[in-house]
Amino acid sequence: MIGVTINMISMVGLLIGIGLLMDDAIVIAENIASRMAKGDKPLQAAITGVTQVLPGIASSFATTLLVFGSLAFITGDIGQILRIMPMVLIMVISVSLLEAFLILPHHLSHSLAHMKQKQPSRFRQRFEAGFDRYRDKGFGPLLDRAIEYRYMTLGIVLMLLIVSIAMPVGGKLKFVGFPDLDGDVIEALILLPQGTPLARTEIIVGEISDALKRTNQAFLPDQPDDQPLVENITVIYGQNPDAYESGPHVARVVADLLSAEVRQAKLDDVINLWRKETGALTDVISVKFTEPTFGPGGRPIDLRLLGYDLERLKMASNELQSWLNSHQGVNDLSDDLRPGKRELRLHLKPGAGVLGLDAKQVAEQVRAAYQGIKIDEFPVGPETYEVNLRLTADDRVDAEDLYNLSITRPNGSLIPLSVVADIEEVRGWARINRIDRQRAVTLQGDVDRSQANAQELLGLANATFIPDLLARYPDIRFDVQGESKESAKTGQSIVRNVLLGLIGVYMLLALQFKGYLAPLTVMMVIPSALIGVIFGHMALGLNLTMPSIVGMAFLFGVVVNDSILLVVFIRDTRATGIAVADAAKQAARARFRPILLTSISTIAGLIPLAASIAFGLTAATMVALFLVPAVYCILDDFDLLGKLHDETDEESVSSDPPDSEADLSST
Repeated sequence: MIGVTINMISMVGLLIGIGLLMDDAIVIAENIASRMAKGDKPLQAAITGVTQVLPGIASSFATTLLVFGSLAFITGDIGQILRIMPMVLIMVISVSLLEAFLILPHHLSHSLAHMKQKQPSRFRQRFEAGFDRYRDKGFGPLLDRAIEYRYMTLGIVLMLLIVSIAMPVGGKLKFVGFPDLDGDVIEALILLPQGTPLARTEIIVGEISDALKRTNQAFLPDQPDDQPLVENITVIYGQNPDAYESGPHVARVVADLLSAEVRQAKLDDVINLWRKETGALTDVISVKFTEPTFGPGGRPIDLRLLGYDLERLKMASNELQSWLNSHQGVNDLSDDLRPGKRELRLHLKPGAGVLGLDAKQVAEQVRAAYQGIKIDEFPVGPETYEVNLRLTADDRVDAEDLYNLSITRPNGSLIPLSVVADIEEVRGWARINRIDRQRAVTLQGDVDRSQANAQELLGLANATFIPDLLARYPDIRFDVQGESKESAKTGQSIVRNVLLGLIGVYMLLALQFKGYLAPLTVMMVIPSALIGVIFGHMALGLNLTMPSIVGMAFLFGVVVNDSILLVVFIRDTRATGIAVADAAKQAARARFRPILLTSISTIAGLIPLAASIAFGLTAATMVALFLVPAVYCILDDFDLLGKLHDETDEESVSSDPPDSEADLSST
């Protein structure tokens, strides 16, 4: 209905939604159960319990919708794939909200009424007693200390946040555009010089196939049941997608491997050993060992040089390739400006003008002699046949025939072509690519992620080598494509959209809490989620990727939910006349169970799928339970809290003007 098909990405969105699906239901159910424990009748407990958490849950849903909605508009090739997940999640949480408010309370009022008549089981009594004891004796004293030493609490969180930011900035945590996913097919893309006979290509293919067989034998002892690692080998002549050429000089050797779930070998290890076993090959322009397809981010190394002089572009490309190849982990680097077939170039002599000839006239006569010109046409039934005139096949065999070609002067006399033009035999270019009417050379290569990081390598190149290269070649322009460009494009889109979503979150919370600084108590939890994201990736040995960044952006819309309800309960407790510090302590204890339950259910559902959300939510939950009450009390220290929901304008305007300091302290 929203234009999203059922695919792997939407299914991942649904699986993530399972972790978020029960949050609202848990909050409502826990509050209804609490009302019944205080003596309310089942129906009254359902009504009062839902009414009490309605503002907080509605606000939480709106903030989640703002963040998720902004992520549905991210751009870039990677963004077009990942934007499906927020669209699915919005539908999931919308349905869960309707169920939690309209269906769940009715069911709970009946089920809890029956449960109230029964004696709780011995296990439940022990569990409840143990949980209450942990809340009062374990969590409670820590919470009291966090509020009493609230400035230290804030400082500790800020310190952890700074340390976590320093991890990727300092290079301890690497970033890649898209995570490595081991496939089941690898291939060698072979490119020889144009004009190479098929027999020579077959010899090269045979050497590469033999290297693949030796690779298979090396991995054979590690495979289950002694199954061969390489199941099939397919050779395709005349095809090389990376070369943009066809003919007997190109070929592919494709290997089907054991399934990734079965084989005991990493794909990168197989490719590296195949490359090593192949060794150096003569008369070969390039051999690329890779997977048949790349992720939506493109190639790790995809660089472009633009200019007008092909010779200077090739020189600059060779220098850049030499610099990149000097770094360990860079593999299969090549460009698309390659020598082509031999060709004869004509240069008009200075004296040609005296004979009444120019370059256009000479070129047209040479073209007509070898390619022919249309001199007539005649119909035969429904078809029309053209009559073309050109030299006979015997007169256009080799270069000597071109030297002896006669050129007609304007007066009708004939002179040899060698009199008016110099003929040079050279090797041209196989392919000339143009971008925006400029000649372009594209360098592409792969990076072994166990040895190098493409983002760091390109960053080092931009900082050190590229400025010197452009200084030596001022007529050439440098551009980055592939994984780096797509990651940057999608990343900028995520930052822009999430910032707009967070502005909407702030405005919504400011309206609800009736103050401009009170929303900070909730939004301070958002950056603290980064602590769990960074250290969670480091603990699992994962790189930061664009899906990780999107998952972290999802997290910004989730972590505020518990904090909003916590602040709402603090304000409700504070409205009864209790001091702010005591109100924060009571509300945090009251919300400890639902916050813990919602977080555990979400984290348990997300650990297998989304490390960013699972670990980030874990950190945000622990931080929220201590940081939100502490920051709330800090704002109270400076009299910066907004009005309570039960304060009316009538109270502020009375017959006796109140003292300004007393009025501030009452808020």
